[in-house]
Amino acid sequence: MLNFPRITINSGQMSGVPCIRGLRIPVATVLRMLAAGMTERQILEEYPDLETEDIRECLRYAAAATLERELPLPQNA
Repeated sequence: MLNFPRITINSGQMSGVPCIRGLRIPVATVLRMLAAGMTERQILEEYPDLETEDIRECLRYAAAATLERELPLPQNA
């Protein structure tokens, strides 16, 4: 996994899930908002402590994570 300075993992915070810059905002939350169709601007309005680069780093982190393991996908019939 590459270095992601804006992504922090602390076992004493949020059960150790990857968060943004030590904030209690999980990477997965930002990714779910993007997947739901929210724009960067909407996310930043919802979470004023975030910065545009935080959102982009979440995407880079997710992309790198998919290279680390295979996820099971349903077989097409």
